[in-house]
Amino acid sequence: MERDPNVWTDLVTALPGPAAFQPAASEASLFRCANLLRHPLPQDLAALLRESNGIEGEYGDGLIWSVERIVSENLTMRQDAELATLYMPFDPLLFFADAGNGDLFALLPGISRPDVFVWNHEDDSRTWVAPSLAKYLEWWLTGRITL
Repeated sequence: MERDPNVWTDLVTALPGPAAFQPAASEASLFRCANLLRHPLPQDLAALLRESNGIEGEYGDGLIWSVERIVSENLTMRQDAELATLYMPFDPLLFFADAGNGDLFALLPGISRPDVFVWNHEDDSRTWVAPSLAKYLEWWLTGRITL
């Protein structure tokens, strides 16, 4: 069975609120991202990025970051010596979006678990917020996730 090539953009378009889609990420950029982060991107995130290399919501919020931003934000979080003195290690997390208040959304690429977590920048907590990337998008855009 052939998969709908726009499943992610269709899902976001059907949800409330504006969304700005970017041109698709190249396979080369996804490969580079995986190499720099030293792990593959979770399947759903990679599939979404193949449709749109980042999605901006209302007020330019990063619903999903671009591949380039995923790399830069995660490398900064993992390698910054000052952050290492303030917070638990970020290596198990793959940050892919921000809440607009300093908190970041993350997946767990090291295990086969599609859940989405939010990292709280004030208390370093890592809290479950959605069972999948699709539910994260739905719940965040409909206001079910509140931070």
